[in-house]
Amino acid sequence: MSDKPTVLFVCVHNAGRSQMAAGFLRELGGDRVEVLSAGSAPKDQINPVAVEAMAEEGIDIAGQQPKVLTVEAVKESDVVITMGCGDACPIFPGKRYEDWELEDPAGQGIDAVRRIRDDIRGRIETLLAELVPASAS
Repeated sequence: MSDKPTVLFVCVHNAGRSQMAAGFLRELGGDRVEVLSAGSAPKDQINPVAVEAMAEEGIDIAGQQPKVLTVEAVKESDVVITMGCGDACPIFPGKRYEDWELEDPAGQGIDAVRRIRDDIRGRIETLLAELVPASAS
């Protein structure tokens, strides 16, 4: 892993979970990490309820655009976090893979999405502490 790890978040639509995770890591990790996100079957736009839930935390993901998962994105990443994308994610040796079982926010109300958001935040804080220990910043 390089001095500045690259983390790729992958879910099916790249419109909710992976975008919230990427938003938190960009916000909390700052310039200590590179953040990518993609989907195996991306939607046309970010889930508006996910945008609302993140805005409550002071994080704006409204300008993000769902992107299709590419082999190149996986190759350039040190850590690949999947969220319900099944076997769509290519596997390369030497990379750290994690699968986060998270409820899909699609079609959910704000209360449910807040719970998902808060779960993601806790996981991001743990991941960041592992990737970039406080003494290294």
